[in-house]
Amino acid sequence: MNSSHSLFRPPAEARSLIIRIQDGCPWNRCTFCGMYKGVNGRFRSMEEIELGIDAARKQYPSARRIFLADGDVMAIPFDPLAAVLGMLNDRFPRLARVNLYANGHSILRKTDGELRTLKRLKLSTLYMGLESGHEPTLRAARKRETAAEMVEAGQRAQAAGLKMSVMVLTGLGGRKNRVAHAAATADALNRMQPRLLSALRVIPIPGTELHAEEQAGTFQQLTEYEAMEELRNMIAGLELESTVFRANHSSNILPMEGRFPKDRPRLLEELDALLASGHLDANAPGAPPLSL
Repeated sequence: MNSSHSLFRPPAEARSLIIRIQDGCPWNRCTFCGMYKGVNGRFRSMEEIELGIDAARKQYPSARRIFLADGDVMAIPFDPLAAVLGMLNDRFPRLARVNLYANGHSILRKTDGELRTLKRLKLSTLYMGLESGHEPTLRAARKRETAAEMVEAGQRAQAAGLKMSVMVLTGLGGRKNRVAHAAATADALNRMQPRLLSALRVIPIPGTELHAEEQAGTFQQLTEYEAMEELRNMIAGLELESTVFRANHSSNILPMEGRFPKDRPRLLEELDALLASGHLDANAPGAPPLSL
């Protein structure tokens, strides 16, 4: 579907058919996020959505995976969201699953029965940014939800049969809160037990409030060494029963992936080796990722 602003998707959705049914993000206040700045958030009309779905069907009639954009499609009320999923099931006979971005607040607004119905309509994976389990860090970042609310949202979604793909941001607490941020985030993840977990490193982007805070000296970005030490401490605190973990986003210093609990010792060994290697700059938070 054509649009005058950029479209965003998770890396795992690179091979999915992407259909935009929402513009922007209905919250759009997080200090670290520049994805939807200047975009007026709105749910597109059912007429617009149906035209877009029909256009997509003509080009990709055999699509099996669909990603619904944009920033928090789960915020759409249950009835129209169910209607959109029903439309997709009617138009794409080979459809296997539909994925989307979802904030904790939007998940909690759905009843357990509604979540189960969305699952039956082939909604599969919800991508949610936990970012941190540390309340002062969440409040400073202007996240809408508390850590407890996001944990509850993840638990309820997975109890309904949906998969949670959760993102955390290393460095979001800055140098002041890096120890507490790592520990509290590990605790929140242990309570949520997401099926998929991605760790990204926070990079203050020009035009965001976080970048302005860094320029003003009220936010101190972690050095390379501190960022990897924080990730190491977070992983050391994880007690996940069945989770696929990835830290292979371009923001990360060392690409990593594995499966918990099996690969936890290996991931810690890799991080310990890197921390002891002398390859990390203790004074260069903005350096590019390493290839070791």
